Amino acid sequence: MPNLKPPTPRQPNWLPNARKPQVMLVGAGDREHVREEAVRLQKFIPQYADLVHVDLDWKSDLSQVDTDFAIVLGGDGSLLAAARSMGTRQVPVVGVNMGKLGFLAEFSQEDLFAELANICHGQCSVIEHMMFRCQVFEGEDLICHQLGLNEAAILGGPPFQIQTIDLYVDSELATTYNCDGLIVSTPVGSTAHNLSAGGPILRADLHAFVVSPISPHTLTVRPVVDTAERTYEIRVTGAEANLSVVVDGRVLARLTPELRVVVDRAEQRFKRIAVASHSYYRTLREKLGWGGRIDHGR
Repeated sequence: MPNLKPPTPRQPNWLPNARKPQVMLVGAGDREHVREEAVRLQKFIPQYADLVHVDLDWKSDLSQVDTDFAIVLGGDGSLLAAARSMGTRQVPVVGVNMGKLGFLAEFSQEDLFAELANICHGQCSVIEHMMFRCQVFEGEDLICHQLGLNEAAILGGPPFQIQTIDLYVDSELATTYNCDGLIVSTPVGSTAHNLSAGGPILRADLHAFVVSPISPHTLTVRPVVDTAERTYEIRVTGAEANLSVVVDGRVLARLTPELRVVVDRAEQRFKRIAVASHSYYRTLREKLGWGGRIDHGR
């Protein structure tokens, strides 16, 4: 039986010889107030850390930046962009929400100013989340691939026909879906497109995948949660030219019946900096409005 126990959060180790940590500041400069906040932070950060890189236009390859952690300004999309750019060299991130929801970007601007000194002195934890790799094959030839954090989705466009999608798990046919599309999501991504499609919420530090059909044409089909030890393969029948595999909101490839999509756990892990004042269930309550009270007319 595979071990599904989530990793224990670890303390950061960026303070050898009592030096200041090295930090990069990145974000979505086209978002409102991001650039002015970045100017403010460029004056504030040097009190506690060495600011070694700034990129507000996603022009640099973040995997080539030698740094201890990253401060990401924007929303969850900005964190996805940072994780994608860091690629095989993931460093811990502090996500500062400059958007609407910010489920992953859990720090407010005020939070960051209040907690940065503690973070730089190692008074925080680093929580690791599983990532996945999505590969597209034609026969045995690898056509393209992408590292992802949220989900790989099979999505269609006009004329929006019901698709026939075969799902294989460890090379065995699991089921055939008649649906508008299919989502293979990580626990981190379970609160994104998967949630909108009626899929379950998975605790973000679990090691599992959830497979959720989009608008299935049968009452018996439900989302399935399985271990991250499995390999998930998707094939489409009679695919239209505009059917695509989309990784974290970006088109990876247009699909045809000759192609197959393979999703499995990546070696890399997304690393999120957390502080004691933030908790997973608090985030569910406050960001997603999870739960509620029954009004008895009082």
